[in-house]
Amino acid sequence: MNRRNFLKQTSGLLAAGAAGASSMPPASLLANTSTVSMPKGKAEHCIFIWLGGGMAQIDTFDPKKQGNPKASPKVAGSDYAKVPTAVPGVEFTEHLKRTANLAERLTVVRTVNHHVINEHAFATNLVHTGRMISGSVTYPSIGSIVAHELGAASSDVPAYMLIGYPNVSRGPGFLGAKAGFVYLVDTESGPAGFTRPDDVDAARAARRQELLRPLQQQVSGESVVAQYREAQSEALRLAGPEFMRHFNLKQEPASLRNAYGGEFGQRCLLARRLVQAGVRFIEVSHNLNFINGTGWDTHNEGQLNQHVLIKELDVALSALITDLETQGILDKTLIVVGTEFGRPAEFDGRGGRGHQGACFSLVLAGGGLNHQGAYGVTDELSKEILENPVSIPDFHATVHAAMGIDPSKELLDGSRPVPITDYGTPITKLFA
Repeated sequence: MNRRNFLKQTSGLLAAGAAGASSMPPASLLANTSTVSMPKGKAEHCIFIWLGGGMAQIDTFDPKKQGNPKASPKVAGSDYAKVPTAVPGVEFTEHLKRTANLAERLTVVRTVNHHVINEHAFATNLVHTGRMISGSVTYPSIGSIVAHELGAASSDVPAYMLIGYPNVSRGPGFLGAKAGFVYLVDTESGPAGFTRPDDVDAARAARRQELLRPLQQQVSGESVVAQYREAQSEALRLAGPEFMRHFNLKQEPASLRNAYGGEFGQRCLLARRLVQAGVRFIEVSHNLNFINGTGWDTHNEGQLNQHVLIKELDVALSALITDLETQGILDKTLIVVGTEFGRPAEFDGRGGRGHQGACFSLVLAGGGLNHQGAYGVTDELSKEILENPVSIPDFHATVHAAMGIDPSKELLDGSRPVPITDYGTPITKLFA
């Protein structure tokens, strides 16, 4: 029973008791007699593409009638023309033509919504953790939960990797450092700290560890220092050429590297390699170099070159889906395209768009799901949800279920049970 239903039943009992005619036994408040059957998918890995700044759904995966930011007054609507996809009746923007041809392999969830303040940090945290920021609890990210529940598929790699800049929203929260990530900020250099300096050979590194071990043994097993010790031990275990070889993209054919495009595409190619190496969850950031002036945060003049960013996404995402399918691992790899909120149909004073969390699109691809091309229906301006609303907890529950994780399972923050999702329900239509 969730808190809302508990409070409703409690208030009903109190009201009936005040009238002297309570018909509800108190035991009914303490047990949920209904059982919910959770679907269970077969995906083994997840590539989570993050479009930091807020992707405009109306200019990408949920296009509507075309507007005009240059008219006086401005006309609300999509900034680009629409194109059909491989799924009849589903349309994308003209700048997603390659991905449109692969629409049978994906589902745009067009009715995602949250009602927090439309501010980047709050919304980023919500989409990563499924919960609002708390003053007393630091909740784990979806990547850390997957790492905690499934671990790495190979002992040669970590369970969770981040390609981009880290922050607390992407972190392990109360699960501790063991569920944290290894990160790198560019594909050329790879993760920092995993290659020993030239003057430190294996024997010298072992001697250093021997000197440190007596101090480490004095640390309490429940302390933060102990968690750091575990993380350091894992880093030392991974250090060396066996782990670092996965980051050498030159081992891939030049034609394939070119098919993925620039740095963002190379990150997606690296994510495919890390999946094959056994990493469970890889987040790939695509707020690179602000090639349109503002990245996905398309206020004001940022809108003018938004199409360049969308085209870059199209090239990399379509290449990733095709490559995973060629490798025979698309059904085992769930691709998620996430962003903190969407954009309204109306244009601002200088032709850009503001923030909109009440209705936006997130994307699922591969992962063995029963794909629809699109799920949910929005109004003529992608502003109001008409059919099949999907909350952030529902979306998280869908990802977890696709990975074979029960989204209703409880984790422990000390002795306090915390459900993996905030009472989210998977989109059952996506499970065959």
